[in-house]
Amino acid sequence: MTFDEFQNKYNIILNQQQQVAVQTVDGPVLLLAVPGSGKTTVLVTRLGYMIYCKGIPPENILTLTYTIAATRDMADRFEKYFGAELRERMEFRTINGVCARVIHYFGRLIGKSSFQLVTEEKSTAGMLSLIFQDIEGTYPTEGDMKDVRSLITYIKNMMLSQKQMEELKKEAGFQISEIYKRYCEEMRKQGLMDYDDQMIYALNILRKSPETLQYFQSCYPYICVDEAQDTSKIQHEIIALLARGKDNLFMVGDEDQSIYGFRAAYPKAILSFEKNHPGAKVLLMEENFRSNANIVTAADKFIQKNTNRHVKHMRAFRAAGADVREIELKSRKAQYTYLEKVAVGCQTQTAVLYRDNESVLPLVDRLERNGIPYCMRNAELTFFTHRIVTDILNIIRFAMNPKDTELFMQIYFKINLYINKQNAMRFCEISAEKGMSVLEAAVRYGDFPDYTVRSIRDICMHLEGMQKEAADKAIYRIVKLMGYGEYLERMGMNDGKIFIMKEIACMEQSVESFLHRMMELSRIIKEKENDPKCPFILSTIHASKGLEYDTVYLLDVMDGILPEKVLMSQKKAEPKEWENYEEERRLFYVGVTRAKNHLNLFKVPNTSTFGKELIGKTPKREITSGQGRLQKQIQGKSPVKPKKIFSQEEYEAFCDALGEGIGVVHKKYGQGVVAESSEEYVTVQFGGTERKFQLKFLFESELLRVE
Repeated sequence: MTFDEFQNKYNIILNQQQQVAVQTVDGPVLLLAVPGSGKTTVLVTRLGYMIYCKGIPPENILTLTYTIAATRDMADRFEKYFGAELRERMEFRTINGVCARVIHYFGRLIGKSSFQLVTEEKSTAGMLSLIFQDIEGTYPTEGDMKDVRSLITYIKNMMLSQKQMEELKKEAGFQISEIYKRYCEEMRKQGLMDYDDQMIYALNILRKSPETLQYFQSCYPYICVDEAQDTSKIQHEIIALLARGKDNLFMVGDEDQSIYGFRAAYPKAILSFEKNHPGAKVLLMEENFRSNANIVTAADKFIQKNTNRHVKHMRAFRAAGADVREIELKSRKAQYTYLEKVAVGCQTQTAVLYRDNESVLPLVDRLERNGIPYCMRNAELTFFTHRIVTDILNIIRFAMNPKDTELFMQIYFKINLYINKQNAMRFCEISAEKGMSVLEAAVRYGDFPDYTVRSIRDICMHLEGMQKEAADKAIYRIVKLMGYGEYLERMGMNDGKIFIMKEIACMEQSVESFLHRMMELSRIIKEKENDPKCPFILSTIHASKGLEYDTVYLLDVMDGILPEKVLMSQKKAEPKEWENYEEERRLFYVGVTRAKNHLNLFKVPNTSTFGKELIGKTPKREITSGQGRLQKQIQGKSPVKPKKIFSQEEYEAFCDALGEGIGVVHKKYGQGVVAESSEEYVTVQFGGTERKFQLKFLFESELLRVE
């Protein structure tokens, strides 16, 4: 059957680049497919072409996909074109599926059964938790357990050496190399293996058993790999071994869409494909059929600035439509108000995309309170069990029950008590014995210098005070006045989660109702059943990869969140830093290219390097006047002398900086906290006194600065 006959028979319409990709069958081929270019259609069509036009038996073709769901989708797409009978003769597998076959074959060869595969993480959760406790000397949170598992997967997939594991320990914040070693020993002792072990064992078998390797090479003289940019280092090693000899390897991917570095995705294998496979052909599919031309042009211009990529340009099939829209708001908080209004009566498929699930929690809180329907993809959340969140909640719980010795032992060293562990344990014993609060025991029975006693009494005052105030003010008190913020700085921990807690807390009148709401939100998200027909969708960018939406809003695109850290020069950055930064750029690019017709970004006072770069125009408000003066004051420099004429931009920048809960310093009244802010007035709490000021007067007189 000729190619033209094949296309006519199966009603296949392809552009020139797609046709070349389908017909290039022999030898190593790398197909770089930009977002929305129809790569799945091309891969499925190519399988049919290999069978009908090249006469290759379907049993000799192995098609590898990233997930089981993708395997099913690929097989279903193939069946729609070429029928169920031919589908049954095809091999659509994940790499783990192939590894299971390799291990089973080798076991039969040597007459031994393999270790039992652990298919659910909860089966080994107890073991891993005990290992963590033994090595770290503390109970792991749910977030800790997730981090440990992610790092174990990363170590195995990246095939890290002992030295590399030691380096990873610095970033992890716990002794991951020791935990990893003990975990592997315990798994072997119990005759168990996880999915990552399965790949390690299969790779070792293929390396050490020529008979096994030859058998599988003869089974699969043709190998097709989808989503190659998401494949890990060990997976690429396995694929390379299987393909060696015939080297009829077809890899489809796009390093510009590699966003799973935390799962050990290894885009370097794509970048070095020609080097690893001499004589390889590199083909391009650059036409985007998904998005309007304005979105495509902006996205392509943005990704061109990445350095670790093949040369290619995404071009639009569709005509220009709506411009990429920048929605100017006065604060980060205003994003939630805006999106809540979008959700009400939403009829068109609309997705709110963000980097991490925690970004959307304040919006979820509002939608739930007001009964507004929404659909949430990938609602897995460790936010509620993260150490920072549990610390804040535990401090509040201790304020409500100052005799709780267990809570005290978890928080005493994180606030300004200046008590060592030995004394802390002694005061807990006295508290339990005499039925008094732990801090009362510390004051009565501690032999401390005056400044320590004052610190303990100050903490007592704060603990009593927070029970009588709004929840967001209590959080401010914990972070700014009780020393928890200083603890975070000492530990090098990002305080971004504090903002999210404050946003939820500002809807509550008391710390008690805030505790209840946090538990309630956690339960709601875990138990939420999504209506597939609901047009208003909340999703991480990672979970939306491969999907498309009519309208997209990108949430929290601001420096410090996306990207987490701005790097302006590759020369001045460490290689790993630059690698991570480029992945963040790719993450943003993937989010942008999910939009078909409408793409919206929020512009808030926080600087957005990615937003400016995508929009490609000079921001209306620059950080040079009002905000610049505030920044100088924050850094301790002399305030700029008042000018006779102030611009509206300067004034707005000053107002935007004064959000609820923000610490300020007044020239006359000293330190305070913003209690309430409106368009014309701001109310500041100084100790037990609240004062209301006219914003315009404060600004022109330069009486108030952000702390």
